[in-house]
Amino acid sequence: MRKFSSSSAYYQNKLKLALIGQSLFGQEVYTNLRKQGHKVVGVFTVPDKDGKADPLAVVAEKDGTPVFKFPRWRVKGKPIPEVVEAYKAVGAELNVMPFCSQFIPMNVIDFPKHGSIIYHPSILPRHRGASAINWTLIEGDKKAGFSIFWADDGLDTGPILLQKECPVEPNDTVDTLYNRFLFPEGIKAMVEAVQLIADGKAPKIPQSEDGASYEGIQKKSNAKVNMAQPTEVIHNWIRGHDKVPGAWAVIDGKVRFLNTVGSVPTGQPIEVEGASQPGLIAKSGLILFGSDGKALQVKNLQFEDGKMIPASKYFSSEETASLDLTDDEKKMAEEIRVIWKGILSNVPAIDDTTDFFKSGAASMDVVRLVEELKQKCGGVQLQNEDVYMATTFQSFIQMFVRRLRGEDQEEELVIDYVTKDVNNMTVKMPYQCFINGKFEDAEDGKTYNTVNPTDGSVICKVSYASVADVDRAVSAAKEAFDNGPWGKMNPRDRGRLLYRAQRYPSIRPDPIATSPLQRKSLWGE
Repeated sequence: MRKFSSSSAYYQNKLKLALIGQSLFGQEVYTNLRKQGHKVVGVFTVPDKDGKADPLAVVAEKDGTPVFKFPRWRVKGKPIPEVVEAYKAVGAELNVMPFCSQFIPMNVIDFPKHGSIIYHPSILPRHRGASAINWTLIEGDKKAGFSIFWADDGLDTGPILLQKECPVEPNDTVDTLYNRFLFPEGIKAMVEAVQLIADGKAPKIPQSEDGASYEGIQKKSNAKVNMAQPTEVIHNWIRGHDKVPGAWAVIDGKVRFLNTVGSVPTGQPIEVEGASQPGLIAKSGLILFGSDGKALQVKNLQFEDGKMIPASKYFSSEETASLDLTDDEKKMAEEIRVIWKGILSNVPAIDDTTDFFKSGAASMDVVRLVEELKQKCGGVQLQNEDVYMATTFQSFIQMFVRRLRGEDQEEELVIDYVTKDVNNMTVKMPYQCFINGKFEDAEDGKTYNTVNPTDGSVICKVSYASVADVDRAVSAAKEAFDNGPWGKMNPRDRGRLLYRAQRYPSIRPDPIATSPLQRKSLWGE
């Protein structure tokens, strides 16, 4: 009996591809193209750095795909003959360039039957050049996106094959935009584009020069924040810069790099060079003021040596006591050491003083570390920023164990209860307003009686929230959603936490202390 595949991919046309590029993005494009049945006949990527192979090279070598690591393709503007011949020998029908930092000669670009396609992280013709994502945010664009275009001899000027776009959220950064849309959707679009070419359906839409722009590469030398500008312009400048080089300002007489941006409260004054008024170090971060007097919040500060701290801790000099690890935690630390070693393959041994970034790690290694730890220890929620805040192995383990234990050094929640004996049990009920993570009296001190509906007796006096109290609660909730861990968490990690909460009731909050509905049910409603 003969079996037939039900997969649509089985019947589609397939191509022989050369992948020219690098990074985790290149790795994912490579993997997904192979899954769709296309044959990658050669991978052309960058040489190993400090003994570490690029992620694209790692996965391709594991598959047995020919991998070439040319340091360059041209010398003094002319193609290197032996490099070009090595490329031609693989016999590709299409060049796929998911992320390429090298200059590729035109006799390589035009050699395959179908030419070459390139992924670019902007809606062309806007933001041509290497810092396209940055400038999408710096310019305050309302939409972001990417283009897959046919390579020509210009700089990002070739005909468009396909484009996709997404809205830019008010507090988007390079990281959030890349992780939410440009990375996952870009991978799918590259696979889609290749199949369109294989099926003979790929368009070539000439780029218009209307609205075309080209911006240079952002470096430390030109990333300083001009504080004599409106707040929104400063906000866009900060969020539009990668952590490296990072937007920076002179704060308290020293260079400080500014990262994630959010919203506004009160705090301790601090001098900011070029600003119309001092900044504030508040519980929620560093508050900066633009030339229009409006304020914005900077969540993290980064020092010139690469170490990052929460901006709210700028004046804090207290040292955190070192944790004594349990046997299970020591075992886990050794597993994490293996992960570090896999990423920092150029380092002979990972000891407590090994610094992740000084050992040669880059931003893509941060992404890899966080993802591997999520797979290894699913109950711990890490963000990329956590790696920047604990750069040595010892400090990273201490941070990770605190996170695992739920000891995030947050202030203990203080709750005043009213107690009542009901149905042979003692019920504890908070009676204050719950605002911004704290129980507190109403602003004007007003209260009202909560009545037992079964007999009309007064259970207790409860804080009577004013309009100002409600406004503060709404503002705090919005801040928590926009800048807290839940809002940043991807759906998979949210689902994992909800599953744990359902499976282990002990990690859920006390419903009697938090739910008026539960409280009423005890009195017969």
